[in-house]
Amino acid sequence: MIEVEPRLRRALLGAVGLDRVEDAVAEALAYGFEHWDEVAALDNPVGFLYRVAQSRSRSRLRPRLLRRDPDTIPDVEPGLMAALAGLPLTQRTAVWLALGCGWPHQEIAEVLDVASSTVATHVARGLRRIRAEMGVINDAQS
Repeated sequence: MIEVEPRLRRALLGAVGLDRVEDAVAEALAYGFEHWDEVAALDNPVGFLYRVAQSRSRSRLRPRLLRRDPDTIPDVEPGLMAALAGLPLTQRTAVWLALGCGWPHQEIAEVLDVASSTVATHVARGLRRIRAEMGVINDAQS
């Protein structure tokens, strides 16, 4: 279970946000410990626990990806966090893991339990929406 926690935490950060990641990880790991025989037998235990945490976090408010403390955020475009938070969950998670955490698409695909090509699509669409919202490109260019 120890090797599951760091990957689960990084994946959930993009999905539930910084303010709720600890609770989401704790809920998923508690479920994992309680049902370890079933979880350990799965092909993708991290992906399953990600879904557990995600479903138990749905009733909460939209994520705040970063705290608004200027001492902890180095040179970030002011509108970036709002644009990222405005993406659909799948796009936000894929963009966060690919660009924010540097995960390869195959690892993201394993955690999200989707095809690598699906991750590439989510990243491309998410980046296109962020660029459009921030005025980097207009809708006609996308």
